[in-house]
Parts: sequence; structure tokens; C-alpha cells
Amino acid sequence: QVHLVESGGGLVQAGGSLRLSCEAAGRIFSINVMGWFRQAPGKQRELVATMSSAGSTSYADSVKGRFAISRDNDKNTVYLQMNSLKPEDTALYYCNIKLRSGMLPSDSYWGQGTQVTVSS
Repeated sequence: QVHLVESGGGLVQAGGSLRLSCEAAGRIFSINVMGWFRQAPGKQRELVATMSSAGSTSYADSVKGRFAISRDNDKNTVYLQMNSLKPEDTALYYCNIKLRSGMLPSDSYWGQGTQVTVSS
């Protein structure tokens, strides 16, 4: 079995920074894409950033230049460095990792979510 553990959310003033972490644990054979999504109250879940196993990244337009995704393959961990935070970044942030567990086909796993609240 595989589970993801997120950490790093919290309350911060506008202009501040936070760093989210998400570690995949369990029977992991290989990891492909790692990413972050967020969902604000009353809104649909949206993609924030992704990073492939080769290191290529993509970002939502709303976070480009402020957020940076990175990964530590030895630790099966993905990070999201969030700078210059704005009140509109307030949301529940979820990590998503596509991986193979044992000899099973690749599947998508979700973290439990971590709250990020930015005050004005």
C-alpha cells in the first residue's frame, strides 16, 4: 500500500512564504509525475504545479514567478515553495503523485490536504 503525507501549511500574511512537503511512503516501485493542486471554498480543484520524472515543470498562470515545485527522488518527496503569497492563494492544497506500487500499473495517489490561509 501507498500513502502520501503532507505538511507545511499554515496561516501567513500577504507577501509571506510557505513551503509544502509531500512524502510518498509504502511499496513504491517507481514515481512519475509529482504535482500540487488546490481547492478554495466554493471552487473546483485546480492544478498548481507539476514536475515530471525528467524534471520538466509546469505552473498555473496565477502562480508563475511566485511558486516553485521541486522533488527529492531519494526521499520520494515533492515540495512547493510559495513566495509572495496573496489572499487569493488561500485554499486546501493537495499533492498528487503518479507512481507504480510493486508490479501494479501506474496509478494516481492523493495527499490528505493541507490548509494554506493568506491574510490581507
